[in-house]
Amino acid sequence: MDPLDMRLDGNAAAGMLMDIFGQDMTGALTTCATCHAENPVGRLLVYAHGMGTVIRCSNCGNVQMKVALIRGGYGVDLRGVRTLRIWRAS
Repeated sequence: MDPLDMRLDGNAAAGMLMDIFGQDMTGALTTCATCHAENPVGRLLVYAHGMGTVIRCSNCGNVQMKVALIRGGYGVDLRGVRTLRIWRAS
C-alpha cells in the first residue's frame, strides 16, 4: 500500500488526542521543531496504522508526534514539536 493512501488530516486524530489531553486538540497550535511553521493540529498530516499514529508537519513533513497504545495506555512522543499552544476549555 502506498503511504500516501494512509495519509489523513489532523482531524483524524481528534478522538485519540481528546483521550490524551481531555479536550479538543484540532485547534491547538504546534510549532514545528524543524521548520518553525505554526499550524493547528487539524491541519497536520496523520498516518495511522497498526503500530500507532504518526503526525507530521504539513509544511516540511517532520514527524511532530508519535502515539502508540501500550498496555491500555498511550505512549506519546512530542519531540518534533517546538511548542504546543492549547487553549483552555471554557
